[in-house]
Amino acid sequence: MQRFVAGDQMPERVRACYPFVRIHTDSVVPQATLENMGLSYGFVANAGRFETTLTRPDLYANYYLEQFRLLLENHRVQLEVGTSNEPMPIHFSFAEHDHIEGTLPPARRAMMRDLFDLPDLVRWTTASPTVRGATGRARRSRCRCSPLHASTTRCTACATTRAARPTGSRTTCCSPTTSSTSTSSSSSVTRPWAAGSEYEAFVEPGNVVTRRTGLERQPSDSLGAPPPRLPQMPAYHLIRPGHGGITMVNIGVGPSNAKTITDHVAVLRPHAWMMLGHCAGLRNSQQLGDYVLAHGYVREDHVLDEELPLWVPIPALAEIQLALEQGVADVTGFRGADLKRIMRTGTVASTDNRNWELLPNNEPQRRFSQSRAVALDMESATIAANGFRFRVPYGTLLCVSDKPLHGEIKLPGMANHFYRERVDQHLRIGMRAIEILRAQGPQRLHSRKLRSFDEVAFQ
Repeated sequence: MQRFVAGDQMPERVRACYPFVRIHTDSVVPQATLENMGLSYGFVANAGRFETTLTRPDLYANYYLEQFRLLLENHRVQLEVGTSNEPMPIHFSFAEHDHIEGTLPPARRAMMRDLFDLPDLVRWTTASPTVRGATGRARRSRCRCSPLHASTTRCTACATTRAARPTGSRTTCCSPTTSSTSTSSSSSVTRPWAAGSEYEAFVEPGNVVTRRTGLERQPSDSLGAPPPRLPQMPAYHLIRPGHGGITMVNIGVGPSNAKTITDHVAVLRPHAWMMLGHCAGLRNSQQLGDYVLAHGYVREDHVLDEELPLWVPIPALAEIQLALEQGVADVTGFRGADLKRIMRTGTVASTDNRNWELLPNNEPQRRFSQSRAVALDMESATIAANGFRFRVPYGTLLCVSDKPLHGEIKLPGMANHFYRERVDQHLRIGMRAIEILRAQGPQRLHSRKLRSFDEVAFQ
């Protein structure tokens, strides 16, 4: 490609293919071993051949090494490594700061399709990929191997390439725990690590890096620059040694945004994601500023109806529920009965209609009352459902910003006051919950209730 950009005439078509890793096992892991492991991944469910293609070692090196280690320990087999028959689109071989195609004249750019493999969505959607979707059914590859990974490499490469544009930061900054928020303040993220913190850097949109007090700047830090305007869903990253930091994405408003960003983030295989945002309180006993810990969801967001049928229940995950509850207690100082006064556990309804309370005949109100919902927003059910769909542990902690059924609507002045009073505390609670989960380790976090009958080995 470098020769082509320089103007050389290419004598023939050029193709590179993704590498693959494959195992062949004649036995399954004994049940006693699985119980002692306490993990829901790292093993194959049946005897046979299993494989996956690989991409982006700069992003996935630690992830791949962990998956390989578990396979070797649990099955006592060798890893077979080779070159697959899956072509690598030339765009996915560029580094994140390379914009090679944009420097070519139109005539030269038109020649690329004849010389290199380009992203081909038609072929991708009609081919027979090695993939496991929300249905839990695995499809075999052309070599009759069952999949090791839930996603195809081309889908992974496409999603990681796309993620940088709406978030305004390179994918290599993304951390294994993600907080999705509909608030717009990053003050809580920037202050706790100023000195004496375990976090070593803070990355803002445009890849602007600020090192912790006392740490030297790295040469790559100078590559970032503040964008002229914030991207659609700006991301902020707290960097921690060993890739154990926190990523916060301000997803804005609406279930479509929530689906878009979680589709992209899921391929990075985070250990968990949480929704921190504002909601309408539906009960008269709630006060503005109270918290709602979701233990169930009414899905009237509609963006995942085809991928995940409405009859599929989205369960609450005990590990994240307990971490969020403990986070509220630690940050606010309330315990026991006092904690219940400011935080209510219940069903959250998510709708795609921002003006639901103005619809005639009070139909939405009737349905939400029948569901026993205590709060309503536009994103939480989407984020939880996509977590279920992609096997990413999820949780939701919302803060009551208005009570439209009881005459307390969110007016501009009241909203500004509310943001000043609650956003800082809310984000601190989310960070505290993530720290609690990190201390427990991934073995407790990744739940078997997110895995189908015949799952892939990779987390």
